[in-house]
Amino acid sequence: QVQLVESGGGLVQPGGSLRLSCAASGNIFSIDALGWYRQAQGKERELVAGITSGGRTAYADSVKGRFTISRDNAKNTVYLQMTSLKPDDTAVYYCAASPNMALLLRNNYVAWGQGTQVTVSS
Repeated sequence: QVQLVESGGGLVQPGGSLRLSCAASGNIFSIDALGWYRQAQGKERELVAGITSGGRTAYADSVKGRFTISRDNAKNTVYLQMTSLKPDDTAVYYCAASPNMALLLRNNYVAWGQGTQVTVSS
């Protein structure tokens, strides 16, 4: 099994920045892709970004140019740097793990974290 623990959410004003972190542990050799998805109240779950162990990335159109996903393989940690935040970015952000990017992009996860709230409001 893989365990994922997120941190770094909070309240930020529009235009501000936040960085989320997700530490993976357990049977991490079974996964190659890590990513973030979010779910806002009353809305469908949305994959925000994903990254493979080799550094290949994918982003939702809604966050391209504003969010950056990165990964420290030595620490088994994935990060999501969010800039130019908008109220529409308000959601619970979840870290997710999949054996490969194709499965991650199809929202087919083998593990996910407990979520961290991101609120963008003035």
